Amino acid sequence: MPQVPIEIQLSTLPDNPGVYQFYDVDDIILYVGKAKNLKKRVASYFNKNHEYGKTRVMVKKIRAIKHIVVPTESDALLLENNLIKKYRPRYNVLLKDDKSYPWICIKNERFPRIFPTRKLIKDGSEYFGPYTSMKTVRTLLDLVRNIYPLRTCNYDLSQEKITAGKYKACLEYHLGNCKAPCVGLQEAEEYHKQIADIREIIKGNFKSSIQYLKEQMKALADEMKFEEAQQIKEKVVILENYQAKSTIVNPKINNVDVFSIISDDAFAYVNFLQLSHGSIVRSHTMEIKKKLDEKDEDLLPLAIVEIRQRFDSLSKELYLPFKVTVEPHLKVTVPQLGDKKKIVEFSQRNARFFRQERFKQIKIIDPDRHTNRIMGQMKIDLRLSTEPRHIECFDNSNMQGSNPVAACVVFKNGKPSKKEYRHYNIKTVEGPDDFASMEEVVFRRYKRLIEEAAPLPQLVVIDGGKGQLSSALKSLDVLGLRGKIAIIGIAKRLEEIYFPEDPIPLYLDKKSESLKIVQQLRNEAHRFGITFHRNKRSKAAINSELVQIDGIGEKTAQELLKRFKSVKRIKGATIEDLTPVVGMSKAKKIYETFHR
Repeated sequence: MPQVPIEIQLSTLPDNPGVYQFYDVDDIILYVGKAKNLKKRVASYFNKNHEYGKTRVMVKKIRAIKHIVVPTESDALLLENNLIKKYRPRYNVLLKDDKSYPWICIKNERFPRIFPTRKLIKDGSEYFGPYTSMKTVRTLLDLVRNIYPLRTCNYDLSQEKITAGKYKACLEYHLGNCKAPCVGLQEAEEYHKQIADIREIIKGNFKSSIQYLKEQMKALADEMKFEEAQQIKEKVVILENYQAKSTIVNPKINNVDVFSIISDDAFAYVNFLQLSHGSIVRSHTMEIKKKLDEKDEDLLPLAIVEIRQRFDSLSKELYLPFKVTVEPHLKVTVPQLGDKKKIVEFSQRNARFFRQERFKQIKIIDPDRHTNRIMGQMKIDLRLSTEPRHIECFDNSNMQGSNPVAACVVFKNGKPSKKEYRHYNIKTVEGPDDFASMEEVVFRRYKRLIEEAAPLPQLVVIDGGKGQLSSALKSLDVLGLRGKIAIIGIAKRLEEIYFPEDPIPLYLDKKSESLKIVQQLRNEAHRFGITFHRNKRSKAAINSELVQIDGIGEKTAQELLKRFKSVKRIKGATIEDLTPVVGMSKAKKIYETFHR
């Protein structure tokens, strides 16, 4: 059958919810997506210009479109997730990983053992989890074993073998860690009551265990068994302390999953918290590498489905930062205030901290990826057409109009390139005129780069507000560089970012990496300019002290400084020391001036 043109394939798509699949000329699947309206969503790929490069490339490769109609958008979400796992298309984010997570197993035995495992065996045993770290599992098991005496042996404790006296009480019994059901010292009914309480503790519900232990403590106290009552009290304290540490919101919030997402241009980070009786019983953050220009609204539903399946979550309610379409039986809450809002913000902080840790790790392990990510983020934040791999920043320095200078610092790939820093003495401006000085130095810098056919920066940063930015723009206009070089100004007071011909400044997040690099540029230009200005003032002051001596001009002063390094040494020199540099006559005048 001949290939049907894309236009015809688009025209026959239905207006129903469903899942679409893009195929290339070799019938290899490129992408799977879901849609509330298949016709509108698929047509949008072909009706607009895509800023994101990979999307443009993918659209050019599409030769066939297949679709599956489903009853609702939530059905489409589940089907999309399954198809992505099955076909692993090149342009889809892949959420599944092969990590084996730990579980807590309550073994299907007459006297159940409780232990950690990474293997699930279908033998009727109960499994709780999975947990995101073995540390969490061990902490829970240590808590349980501090409160309840449990067996750790793997004997077959059938009634027949216990009655026959097949076993002997081991060291764990004598240490008080086990009540020796193996020799009939603990009944199965009492043991299973302990297991029921442990089940609730693992689920995050401490109420029944605390109540049971307090009743035991009171009964022992009434029988005057104060030492045993004290031991029970210590266990209650352990349990209450653990509960206090783990409860972070209202204990009435029970059986809830919390999800949040933060992202940049290349990655998204989805944090998952599972709450039981106000306690976080599970936490996990997933890193998602973007393949196309996916939005948070598209990635979060996929991550919710995947994470809930991975951790076998049965929670019936979700707390989310914004509304998304999920399975119809789930209640979605977008909290606006109170404890529910607090826990969503807590999840967002966890996602942000995870992202920061990943950035630190990547900076060490893969510096190129770190640089690419920052450059990509700066392009978005500063509204640039290209990544600012080469940035230059200008700053003026003068003291009440004296010794006016300017500095230009250069950053390559977000890092200082100090060999390319330049100082400028202001030549055409009289008095303290920052605007005219900025105009002069920008003109001189880029006139020279043009003459030398040197690479121009992708971004110029001007230290100052609208006035300095306008002055720099005049020079770019004269040189014909307007529109060829992006230029911004940064004002110190509120860190406003100004753009040409836009009266309203941009305010970046104070923690933004893009703002931090712009601030670093500005601070480096200021430091470099101030150092040069200070040295120039100092030199001028030294020269003035020498040239005030009758017969000593600036050239002679320079020769003396070159030979003696400082005015202090010149003052301490004898006539014999000075004569070889300036001659006998001038040597006497200098000596007499400083030794009157």
